[in-house]
Amino acid sequence: LGVVSTAQDTPGRPTVVSLVPDEPRRLYPVGRLDADTSGLILLTNDGALAHRLTHPSFEVGKTYRVRVGGGPVGEQALGRLREGVRLRDGMTAPARVVRVRKAEIELTIHEGRNRQVRRMCEAVGHPVEALQRVTFGPLRLGVLAPGAHRRLSDAEVERLRGLSGSAATERKRRGS
Repeated sequence: LGVVSTAQDTPGRPTVVSLVPDEPRRLYPVGRLDADTSGLILLTNDGALAHRLTHPSFEVGKTYRVRVGGGPVGEQALGRLREGVRLRDGMTAPARVVRVRKAEIELTIHEGRNRQVRRMCEAVGHPVEALQRVTFGPLRLGVLAPGAHRRLSDAEVERLRGLSGSAATERKRRGS
């Protein structure tokens, strides 16, 4: 929380890249988390991989744990999230949603619009009180402390590379 997901910030706010001070290579964040969102974010020096992981056509899922206001999340709100929500910049793709507690859900999306999860929840009457990304594709947040980082294993990187091409390949195979 309080860190922006950019490589450089002109107002001088802390960036996710600054959390890895001893890395000699130039790193870039994969996707965004706003400064009010915590959780898993990837940093890479592989621009092609970053594109494949973030472009919606590759359908790489990102799951968020969301604590909301507005009372218990009912079936109607869950249904709207699952069908897609009309926002001012258009309809969202359908989301996978699981109710964890009365006012807490896990929401999986593959788009990456600005503040999308917050706007989707607001649109169904449940403003976000706390938001944390818990998965990115096959990767789970795990037990890292806030602000901590670790290198991905070679196997994790290969899973990401394989995952990022699978949805587009399948669409081409189906002719859609």
